[in-house]
Amino acid sequence: MKNSTKIIMGVVLVGAVLLGINGFRSDSGAATTEPTFDARRGPLTISVTESGTIQSRERVVVKSEVEGRTTILWLIEEGEHVRKGDLLVELDASVFEDQKVDQQIRVLNAEAAYIRAREQLEIVRNQSAADVSQAELDYRFAQMNLTRYVEGDYPQEVQRAEAEINLANEELQRANDKLEWSQRLADEGFLTGMELQADELAARRSAIDLELAEGQLSLLQEFTHQQKMEELESNVEQTRLALERVRLRAAADVVQAEADFRAKQSEFERQEDRLRRIAEQIERCRIVAPADGMVVYTTTGQGRRGSDEPLREGQEVRERQDLIYLPTAAAMMAEVRIHESSLRKVAADMPAIIRVDAVPDRTFEGRVRRIALLPDAQHGWLNPDLKVYQTDVYIQDEAPELRPGMNCRTEIIIDELDDAVYVPLQSVVRVGDQSVVYIMTSRGPEPRWVETGMDNNRMIHIISGLEEGERVLLSPPLDTARRAEDA
Repeated sequence: MKNSTKIIMGVVLVGAVLLGINGFRSDSGAATTEPTFDARRGPLTISVTESGTIQSRERVVVKSEVEGRTTILWLIEEGEHVRKGDLLVELDASVFEDQKVDQQIRVLNAEAAYIRAREQLEIVRNQSAADVSQAELDYRFAQMNLTRYVEGDYPQEVQRAEAEINLANEELQRANDKLEWSQRLADEGFLTGMELQADELAARRSAIDLELAEGQLSLLQEFTHQQKMEELESNVEQTRLALERVRLRAAADVVQAEADFRAKQSEFERQEDRLRRIAEQIERCRIVAPADGMVVYTTTGQGRRGSDEPLREGQEVRERQDLIYLPTAAAMMAEVRIHESSLRKVAADMPAIIRVDAVPDRTFEGRVRRIALLPDAQHGWLNPDLKVYQTDVYIQDEAPELRPGMNCRTEIIIDELDDAVYVPLQSVVRVGDQSVVYIMTSRGPEPRWVETGMDNNRMIHIISGLEEGERVLLSPPLDTARRAEDA
């Protein structure tokens, strides 16, 4: 029905334009077949008209925050008035429920490994500390043994050996004295030969003991002392190196245990975080109203998304997909898209007239509030050659009868001229950076340079070069550039 009405209005408009066109007549009074238009003077409105939809100025967009794709199990009726916290959409969470059970098992396993690694780290630390302490003790004992030998044992052994030599000397001296006395007595016949031989044997034994004592001191000073010093010094060096090895090995064991602990801890935290995210996904399957408002499906009245299916139960939705709008205020706006060819004409705060298909007996006043800086991405994806810019036109009238998603036609008023000469837009052609129209004369059409202003996609303002009533061609000849240069 709407399409039929538009066709009838188009036919009426074309007829009106044709009534204003006069056929060119030659000197003999015969009409030519070339359509013409008499330049007119009067009020002229410069505007840009685009189709769009009615939207609420302030609205909350409810999106699906569930990862991947999922199915709608329950959906609130469109048009319902809800309060903050009311359930809007319930999505299928069965896949996430299964994932949650599996993930809980992974978390328990990761936690057990984490606890084992933590206990093992303490064991390694304690064992390492004990090993280092024992190695340090062995090193100190080796140093003490060396010091004790140098400052205590060796001097005592030397003193003991010297004492043995002194005693052996005294014993030898006494044995020699006794032998000398026994020899005198034996010479005088007071001792027997056996007694003299016993004294001689005692003297020789004392001499041997002295030699042995002196040999022991020499052996101690020249061999035993040097061997003992090298042995003790070697023990000190070996225990020192062993201490360094134990320290390095202990540090490496602790580092390894700490790395294993951190790895198990990180894995445990990662598994816990994944379980938490799965739980969040399950919670996000129940989408509640973030604010009070009236439920409007995003697929309602979105002509630019004609390929989207109407929102319904059983439908699959994707992550970050807009599902529902919740208008939070009664103020409305017209959302239109301005073609790049008209963008230079439109500016913020320009007045506009909005006509809504659902309210044909009323027009609404508005003003341009915002013009997008970049072209609409969706239209660019569907048609890369089409560049349109989303423009919001705020409706200033109170309009309780308007609903989001209604179709509308918005006329943005660029300028209103009270007294202007104008002709149809197709009558003017560009030659270089100048404009040319063809005037009908008694000699036929002749080109004329004119200065033009803005147009409203139907009529163009002629600033100079053309007077009211002069007849111009509606279809300038194809060789306009050559004729204009000749003229």
